[in-house]
Amino acid sequence: MKLKEVMTSMDYEKLYKAYYLQVYSYTISLAKNREIAEEITQNTFYKAVSTTSQFKGKSDELTWLCSIAKNLYHDEMRSRQRVADVSEINDLPSNENVENSVTDSDMAFRIHLVLHRLEEPYKEVFQLRVFGELSFSQIAAIFGKTESWARVTYHRAKLKIQERMDEKHE
Repeated sequence: MKLKEVMTSMDYEKLYKAYYLQVYSYTISLAKNREIAEEITQNTFYKAVSTTSQFKGKSDELTWLCSIAKNLYHDEMRSRQRVADVSEINDLPSNENVENSVTDSDMAFRIHLVLHRLEEPYKEVFQLRVFGELSFSQIAAIFGKTESWARVTYHRAKLKIQERMDEKHE
């Protein structure tokens, strides 16, 4: 399903149904708050519908929607000027796989706390890959980089998260 086809046929419901869960997963990974994530997700689709003419087709629909969501999230955080409390981070044993640990909600929370302190672009690449479930090519398109860059950056992000979790464990 191509976005231009969807928009020209006014079939916004299909766009929403096709990408809602992925966009919501991505925004929840950013916001760590269901209400904020739901609001940002709704605003993402509203903005996508109202700015269809700006979609140039250089990326796929999900990549475009995630870019909109990311910008809306940053706008929301600037307006709220919230600072997350990252004072308490529990430990992750070094032999655990970070990706598989995300399924455990307590572990996911601890990883989010470490992730919050991770520098860009590692933080966003990890979020897009794990929580947004985007492919490396989609991540590369968001950043305007190569797929290889996305893979390397993701791998480095995992290593940085693991190192920081191990530091807290010792």
